[in-house]
Amino acid sequence: MLVWRKSSYSGQGGDCVEVADDVIGLVPVRDSKDPDGPALVFPVEAWSSFVAGVKGGEFPTS
Repeated sequence: MLVWRKSSYSGQGGDCVEVADDVIGLVPVRDSKDPDGPALVFPVEAWSSFVAGVKGGEFPTS
């Protein structure tokens, strides 16, 4: 069973992304508003690159 946690970069308005740790080589991601819905699964390298881009401001919010 996966243990989900909310991303520290999720918004305060309920629009949250959750990720599951401890899946070797993969990062499952889901919408916290739909915990029984589908999850996307990314290779660790792709997720790490995405997170680095978010932290680096590559995806402006406005």
